[in-house]
This record gives sequence, structure tokens and C-alpha cells, in this order.
Amino acid sequence: MTKVRVEHVWKEYKLGKQTVEALRDVSMGVGEGEFMAIAGPSGSGKSTLLNLIGCIDTPTRGEIYIGNEEVSKKTPNQLADLRARTLGFIFQTFNLLPVLSAWENVEYPLLYRKDIPPKERRRRVAHYLVVVGLADFAKHKPSELSGGQRQRVAIARALAGHPVIVLADEPTANLDSKTGEGILQLMKQLNRHEKTTFIFSTHDHRVMEMADRVVRISDGRIIVP
Repeated sequence: MTKVRVEHVWKEYKLGKQTVEALRDVSMGVGEGEFMAIAGPSGSGKSTLLNLIGCIDTPTRGEIYIGNEEVSKKTPNQLADLRARTLGFIFQTFNLLPVLSAWENVEYPLLYRKDIPPKERRRRVAHYLVVVGLADFAKHKPSELSGGQRQRVAIARALAGHPVIVLADEPTANLDSKTGEGILQLMKQLNRHEKTTFIFSTHDHRVMEMADRVVRISDGRIIVP
């Protein structure tokens, strides 16, 4: 089953009097349970494509489907609801709230989900902190955690909402080689066990080697082998 469809998508930005084409006629699909990498150098358009799939931005032209929902023309409130129900995000800078503990950072997005009662919310937070190996660090704030531990908190936060798709933007970029390898192995295990679809934006060869499929992008276009 196809979880994401990108059909003839263009993304243009105004830069002064110039129009910059970040993406040009991009089409691709992502299957259920895939562990897929969008690879390319800096400025290639890979993060722009990930943001469009993540409903953080909207295309200038073309259509994007998440499941059977065409998202390109949804309102900001509709997109926010879709993100909360369907998508999880992992960023290279972790994006944890510094004043909150690991537990509170994982719990925070769930507080806005009216469909998750408090007991279920607590169960999910506890479960995913165990899954990422941080049950003993639940009360620690980000400043008291290593980079790898902070990324594990971010992974737990992404999964606690039970997303259909997890989007990871350069998740190993700020980690040393050994820690990055451990984080990738953890995400691969979760992909297999949880059947969650993972889509990476990366130029890390380790991510590409572990991916089920690599889509390469350059100058805003997908490179066809």
C-alpha cells in the first residue's frame, strides 16, 4: 500500500526579484513500512521535499497525498490536525524543550490530542522511553543528556503519537559515528517491529546503506538511475 504520493510537484520561492525553483516536477511514492532515504547534497531540495511531505510547507504546483488524503490545498488548521494524527518528526537539532524533562518532552505533543486520555498518554510515554532505553532518565532535562540520548528522546516523542509516517531530517548529522550508528539501528528495529514508515532526508552514507530504497535528488529534480 502506498503511504505517500508526490505528483508533479514544484516548489518556488521569491528571493528579491528572482524566483528560485527548489523543486522541479518531482514525482515519487513511498510504500507502507518502507525505510527510505531521500539523498542529495546541501541545496539539492531534499529538505524542501521532506517539509512538503510533512505538511510543514505547501507546493507551488502539483499534488501530495498522505494515504488517500490530498493535502496540497488543506487549510493550516487541517494540516496541523493531519500532522498530529499521522506524522512524527525527528530533527538533526533534536528540537527538545530545554525546560522540560525527557518524560515531559515525549508527553508534550500528546497533550494536544483530545483523542488520547491521560491514562493512555502516560502509558505511551512510559512505553516509548523503555523502547529507546531511557526509562531511567525520564526526569532528566536535555542539558543533562548526551546528544545520542537527546535524539532517543526525540524518537520516543515521534513514536508516542502512533504516526503512520516518521520523517527524519538529517537525524545523525550532530552525532558522532558510533552514536549515529546506534540511533540508526534503533530506528531500523522500530521500523521492523512497529511497521512504521520512515523517510529520511540525508547525505549520510550509513543511512543510505541501511535504507530499503534511496531516492537521489539534485538541483530540485529526482535523478533517475
